Amino acid sequence: MSPRPILQWPDKRLRAKAAPVEAISDETRAIWDEMIAVMEAMPGLGLAAPQLGILQRLAVVDASDDRGRVVRMANPEVLHASVEFRDHEEASPCLPGVWAKISRPRAVTVRFMDERGTIREQDFVHLWATSVQHQIDHLNGKMYFDHLSKMKREMLIKKARKQK
Repeated sequence: MSPRPILQWPDKRLRAKAAPVEAISDETRAIWDEMIAVMEAMPGLGLAAPQLGILQRLAVVDASDDRGRVVRMANPEVLHASVEFRDHEEASPCLPGVWAKISRPRAVTVRFMDERGTIREQDFVHLWATSVQHQIDHLNGKMYFDHLSKMKREMLIKKARKQK
């Protein structure tokens, strides 16, 4: 079976808050596998289930240089964010062809349920932290460009439409 297509902005499902995952099942693991395949095919540093039209609080992240170090997360939530911020160019396959510099906490501590159903807390820094926060935004119905001023956001969306 081929992976689901990535939703394109302004699909309303990208603005919906994803539902919590009660338990990890074989279906959950299959969704994560599909998400990883899509993320690797882009290639990208992470993917949230709502980007595939699956409104569950599931995300995958792999910001490693060598790849193959994917973190699978259900119900991720930031417990602590550093006061130091880091700027990074962010983009999304939901709005292809454009990107913007976004400032986010340089490090975060995240609690999530892993592939075994165990609740874990893990620290993420630099690019890992950026990607995790980006995916959590998707789970909350936010896009990276929501962090921009209204004028910059409108310019970015207009540029994306022109490129279509």
